Amino acid sequence: MSQAPLPRISDAEWEVMLLLWQRAPQTAAEVAAKLCPAHDWTERTVKTLLARLVKKEALSAKPDGKRYLYSPEVSRDDCVQRESRTFLDRVFGGSASPLLAHFVREGGLGDTEIQELRSLLDEVSKGDKHE
Repeated sequence: MSQAPLPRISDAEWEVMLLLWQRAPQTAAEVAAKLCPAHDWTERTVKTLLARLVKKEALSAKPDGKRYLYSPEVSRDDCVQRESRTFLDRVFGGSASPLLAHFVREGGLGDTEIQELRSLLDEVSKGDKHE
């Protein structure tokens, strides 16, 4: 994966990336076959999204005969971390505490999720890093 700065990825582009993070490489036709029915997109829309992601260096496009094989050039984990940080900064002023309070109060957490959250908080308070 590339060490270049992470590109900004739109919601529609994120759908393409999710598919390619699951399995790569894929052709535009393979990506379209999976995404068009679910999103009411045309194959042209998918090709436009792929081209944008290549231009942003989020994807590579390797020639394979008359078609291209698309593969991620950025990791999912890196993009999730960036999106999480951007959301946290934009909505909660960069502070995780109000974010966590919001999700605890509004998230409708079940007993299992509450126990997992308690365990995670215990790990963090003891100085352990949860990966």
